[in-house]
Amino acid sequence: MDTIYYVIYALLLVLSVFGLVVGVSNDACNFLNSSLGCRAASRRAVVAVAAVGVILGASFSGGMMEVARSGFFHPEMFSFNDIMLLFLAVMVANVILLDIFNTLGLPTSTTVSLVFALLGSAIGIAFYTGGGAELGAYIRTENTLRIIAAIFCSVAIAFTCGTITMWFSRLLFSFRYNRAYRYIGPLWCGLALTAISYFAIFKGMKSSSILSADVQAWMDANVGLLVLAAFVFWCLFSAFTQYVIKFNTLRLAVLAGTGALALAFAGNDLVNFIGVFMAAQDSLGIANEWMAAGNSLDSLRMGALNEPASANLIYLVISGLIMVATLFLSKKAMNVSATELNLSASGAGKERFGSCQPARVLVRWTLNTLRFVERVTPKPVAEFVGRRFTPLSPEEETGAPYDLVRGSVNLTTAALLISVATEMQIPLSTTYVTFMVAMGSSLSDRAWGRDSAVYRITGVLTVVGGWFLTAIAASIAAFLVAVAMAYGGFWGMVAMIVLAGFLLIKSTFFTNLNKQQNTLLDLNKEASVHEYGASAAGRLGRMVGIYKATVKALLEEDRDALKRLRKKSRGIRRELELKRENEVLPTLSTLPKDLADRGQLVFRISEISLVTCERLHTLVKASFNHIDNNHSGLNGDQARDLLALTAKIGQFYPNLLDMLKAEDYEGIEKMLHDAESLSDDFADSITRHLMHSTQDESGMRNGILYLTLLNETRAMVSHAFALLRRIKELYQG
Repeated sequence: MDTIYYVIYALLLVLSVFGLVVGVSNDACNFLNSSLGCRAASRRAVVAVAAVGVILGASFSGGMMEVARSGFFHPEMFSFNDIMLLFLAVMVANVILLDIFNTLGLPTSTTVSLVFALLGSAIGIAFYTGGGAELGAYIRTENTLRIIAAIFCSVAIAFTCGTITMWFSRLLFSFRYNRAYRYIGPLWCGLALTAISYFAIFKGMKSSSILSADVQAWMDANVGLLVLAAFVFWCLFSAFTQYVIKFNTLRLAVLAGTGALALAFAGNDLVNFIGVFMAAQDSLGIANEWMAAGNSLDSLRMGALNEPASANLIYLVISGLIMVATLFLSKKAMNVSATELNLSASGAGKERFGSCQPARVLVRWTLNTLRFVERVTPKPVAEFVGRRFTPLSPEEETGAPYDLVRGSVNLTTAALLISVATEMQIPLSTTYVTFMVAMGSSLSDRAWGRDSAVYRITGVLTVVGGWFLTAIAASIAAFLVAVAMAYGGFWGMVAMIVLAGFLLIKSTFFTNLNKQQNTLLDLNKEASVHEYGASAAGRLGRMVGIYKATVKALLEEDRDALKRLRKKSRGIRRELELKRENEVLPTLSTLPKDLADRGQLVFRISEISLVTCERLHTLVKASFNHIDNNHSGLNGDQARDLLALTAKIGQFYPNLLDMLKAEDYEGIEKMLHDAESLSDDFADSITRHLMHSTQDESGMRNGILYLTLLNETRAMVSHAFALLRRIKELYQG
């Protein structure tokens, strides 16, 4: 057999390992977030529970391997060479796409990525083989349409079920759930654990290669009896645990749900990561047997892949161990989890997403609907419901994004939905269900307030849009990769592998290196206060330098220099925006009352710095656009006036900075007062220009630019001196 096929086999093995790491990083949110969100245990303990579920699920896996072998295309239509290229294109496209989504911190579906990559790759190879004729003979269109329909339905159903279940649960328990839980806790926990057990058995283990067909048949025939027995057992166990051992059984339910979801994920979704490699391994074995019988490899058709798969237990266990290591070590898993926790957290705070028009329309429609419901609801009922949904006071808050009641609802509802879909043989994505249930429960639990709802809904729409974008992108990417490999031969394959390797290395080592995390200022410490003031003053100095360089480049009509300066001013503005979001606002939200005045100064310094930079960026951009459009530069009078004003501006900053550093403010007020006389100079320049303005097109364009420069400079200088005064007050306070 040609060596190239063994090379492809080795590449698929390597890419499968990358797929395991990348895929688990993405899907960690499926089984970690509910426990992390309600802080049922420490992150290490939660991950340990999930790890046990992953190992068990990986060991029980195997029944879903047919998906990659023959689930979405007819293997008998492909040759051995075609099928190996098909599998390689799937893995190259799949790993790259999942890594991109993880880097962006967006939960996506490995199921959708795999399915549509298989579809796109199969179409690409079929296009190469048959020239685009009779593509329907190559693709199992019915299976593909079923999955697409399930995706659309699962999003809406999961969100609706999460919303309704959480609303009734909160109505039952309220936010102060301890009192009610003392009486109905065993029943509640018994119900949750029964649902989780049902989910773990029928979703996580039903397709296992370990369970015999007789056992699975007996389980199917006695579902009702098994569920009833489980409910009785768990109710008695919960009562014993709650009343005798005095242990919070809600924590037990949440952790059990985490383990069950992890088990089901590894047992059923493992095919998303190693299924293609296992199918390639089987294909290689089929080819070797074919050649050993004296047949030509060119005449081999891969119809044998239609036969049931038999997974190697060693590969499954090794895959489980890699998944466990990823859970403990992957920072991207934490990033993806942070997205869902941010969208489902109670209370206001820094929002990760902005707003969009559909979100604003949905919020407006919802508010109008709620006002109508309030008008038609009897007052006693409305008051009762209002009391049950009264949130905890700040003194009662635990600091967790949400409580154990919502955590158990998330896991139980997701488990039941996935179990029902499995029994109905409906293909479903665990990512979609768990995420949308969490979003629905957040909505009904009033975690989305009026001030945050538009941003949360935008986030949900972004994530859901990302899922469907995954389907389109996976199909197109796999199609292009497959066509490039098929038509390019050996060098086409090399090019695609090098591209995939480059993107993975770039994403792993060079993405988000400059990403800022929340950093709280310690305003109790003088050193921190002075450091913040010095940073603001230093940044102002950079702005002054950019302004002087802009005037010089404008007069010299240096387009390249203006382009660099525009980029620098944009960079400072972005730096200030991130500093406000990640440092200033988080600090002010936790600031004690005795530091309110100092906090106000810090906020004003932040805002004035940002406004000053925006003025600078406006004049730099105007200068660049003027020269970029090949307009003539400023005339002699304009240039002389502008240079004179620039020189006056430049002479103030060094002396002021020295005073701030030395904390010697003698004479600073006089200097600032003298600097304000610059406004008169600006006014004189504007008057002279208007008196000598021309009517020709070139003069009018120059005049507009010159007036823009004068007005923006005057505003920038005014803000800059206001900033220096605030820094001085901060130092003295």
